[in-house]
Amino acid sequence: MRAMTVPELREKWAAIFDSPAPNTSRQNLELRLGYRIQELALGGIGRDARRTLDALAAEVVSGEPGQVMTDPRRPLPGTKLVREWNGVEHTVTVLTKGFEWQGRRYKSLSGAARAITGANWNGWKFFGFTPRTRISK
Repeated sequence: MRAMTVPELREKWAAIFDSPAPNTSRQNLELRLGYRIQELALGGIGRDARRTLDALAAEVVSGEPGQVMTDPRRPLPGTKLVREWNGVEHTVTVLTKGFEWQGRRYKSLSGAARAITGANWNGWKFFGFTPRTRISK
């Protein structure tokens, strides 16, 4: 598409979207055309991802916070996560909003892992959780 002229991009748009191209930059035309071509070839996003995006968009439009979407791996509030690090056993408590370690609250499990180790960690990995699994269409 980089070799195409803007009028050629607009023609391609009309053919793919069955509507005239919007009055936008060349870069935007290339990006949106590229996405649409991939979507047609590969099938687009999955049902669960579309549902998530629709819920987020509705929340933005309404201005009201919707249901909080949580990571399905997240343990229930009150759960104690135990990990030994450098010969010391560390216990992190899962809260409704965040995590607690040694009386301090953290927004994320990664924040607690960073406090324990002094280095950046993926909190889920640090505490031995399995990686997220992809949801197939």
